[in-house]
Amino acid sequence: MTEERNPLHHTRRMAAHLKETIDHLRADIDKVDEPQFKAMFETSAEVLGGLVKAFQDYEKKNETAWTRTEKETRGVAFGP
Repeated sequence: MTEERNPLHHTRRMAAHLKETIDHLRADIDKVDEPQFKAMFETSAEVLGGLVKAFQDYEKKNETAWTRTEKETRGVAFGP
């Protein structure tokens, strides 16, 4: 399987981009003295952190959502 067709290639790249955004959001929190801004940026960083965890769980097949059988999905095919 080529890198372009490998789902792990994409999840790892996207997780890296999200981590950069998380770091940027958290760095900017200290630059502005408005409580609503700080809360919005911290909340955004937490949400993106959840997405990073979801990608990691997908890679490790840690979540039952990533290991369901065809019967459990009522015959709906997910992925290739």
